[in-house]
Amino acid sequence: MSNSPVGLLLVALVLLIFLSAFFSAAEIGMMTLNRYRLRHLAESGHRGARIASKLLERPDRLLGIMLLGNNFANIAASSIATVLAIELYGQKAIAVTAGILTFIILVFAEVAPKTLAALQPERIAFIAAYALQPLLKLAYPLVWLVNIIANRLLRVFGVPLRKNKDQLSSEELKTAVIEAGSLIPESHQSMLLGILDLEKITVEDVMVPRGEIDSIDLDTDWDEIISQLAGSRYTRIPVYRGTIDNIVGLIHVRQVLHLCLNGNLNRESLNKIIAEPYFIPQGTSLNQQLVNFKERKRRIGQVVDEYGDLMGIVTLEDIIEEIIGDFTTQNLGANEEIYPQKDGSFLINGSANIRDLNRKLGWHLPTDGPKTLNGVIVEYLEDIPAVGTSLLLGDYLVEIMRTRGTAIQIAHIRPNPKIKPPKE
Repeated sequence: MSNSPVGLLLVALVLLIFLSAFFSAAEIGMMTLNRYRLRHLAESGHRGARIASKLLERPDRLLGIMLLGNNFANIAASSIATVLAIELYGQKAIAVTAGILTFIILVFAEVAPKTLAALQPERIAFIAAYALQPLLKLAYPLVWLVNIIANRLLRVFGVPLRKNKDQLSSEELKTAVIEAGSLIPESHQSMLLGILDLEKITVEDVMVPRGEIDSIDLDTDWDEIISQLAGSRYTRIPVYRGTIDNIVGLIHVRQVLHLCLNGNLNRESLNKIIAEPYFIPQGTSLNQQLVNFKERKRRIGQVVDEYGDLMGIVTLEDIIEEIIGDFTTQNLGANEEIYPQKDGSFLINGSANIRDLNRKLGWHLPTDGPKTLNGVIVEYLEDIPAVGTSLLLGDYLVEIMRTRGTAIQIAHIRPNPKIKPPKE
């Protein structure tokens, strides 16, 4: 054989290896595209993204043309390499040539292009889409035949062929937000995670317990009522008769001020401006309660248990704080509960809400049980501790400093030295 045919065969062999590399890269690039980013780019007018999105609507056909092209290139390359080996070195060179060709295809037509496509799927896929679209139209009869045979084979084994729509669960969305890294500012990332967590948090987790509610007994002396109205820090105050379980409604301080300025403030006029109470069943998720507040045009509600007894009060601000963090104003009924010490430790009221402590101090105290620090400690010890009792609560050293009756009043908590102190 003359040198000319050998040269042409070598050129053809190199081209086939490049063709195999193209189909290998296209396969990985197309299959690893981020479907949500692809949809966004396609809707934004990116031509390559539109073509790729159209091709991916039928992944069986797309895979068919890519695998047909890849296998054709590899088989043709193997055949040409065999012919070249026989012409140049005889029958004894076939095995050596097969080994060398296998190594070349593995490195240059499989591993390298597929790795590149996995690292830069958009760059590879959008370029490949321009070539794959006409190739699919050209070889459609063959692709159709191959897909028919393959799909019927899958049906024999009971494999469903209907493609499920891309849907992300709440946990998958959280993972996507976290892995977005610098693409989403840290403050926005925190808010998005807070929104996704609303479904798992109930009103009991954020409510002000009944013992800390700033409320007014309408049956008490008038002077005492006036004193409480004048000294209240809140614009909406729950009012009750006799016992706090008998809440009759809410008073808006602005309306009280209006009556006072007009000289019409008395028991009768005060009763007329009492708004009807809004009761919230325990166990209501914050996600649902946010919707309920919007529908009912309310900002505050009383949480009650299955027997109708008052458990606490939750406000719209309490829910919003779970998303964006603390406001500058305090929650309804919440006093100063955290007292930082110079050594990095904290004196904390036993009535402090666990979720508030975790949010404000960056801690990780358990939130799947009792809602207050007192409740968590008592549950952990299975007893009411005496002053001076110390315990290790997860990564936090806790010492009981003061008790009142059956409740812990003040606890001294020192985070584990391995944990970074909270930012001021």
